[in-house]
Amino acid sequence: MINVMVTYTVKPEFVSENKANIQKFLDDFKKLDPAAFEYKVYLKEDGVTFLHSSNYINEEVQHEVLNVPSFKEFQRLRDESGLNGSHKVEILQSI
Repeated sequence: MINVMVTYTVKPEFVSENKANIQKFLDDFKKLDPAAFEYKVYLKEDGVTFLHSSNYINEEVQHEVLNVPSFKEFQRLRDESGLNGSHKVEILQSI
């Protein structure tokens, strides 16, 4: 199992667009095998920091999920919005 947590902070004026972009890829993720991965997104209390939590049964599934076109577009738009070095990716180990 591969477990990943990603956090990043966007500018306040980009929050609603980011939420819409997230919903697009989450809708596309519903077309994939739900038994192979889990993907959840949260907005922290500050209203501008997002946390993405994902779990994949293997690297093949992770690669498939992360290459969905709407997800790649979300990443591009998010990165272009100006994250000011706040983007952090953590690989987690289950206990």
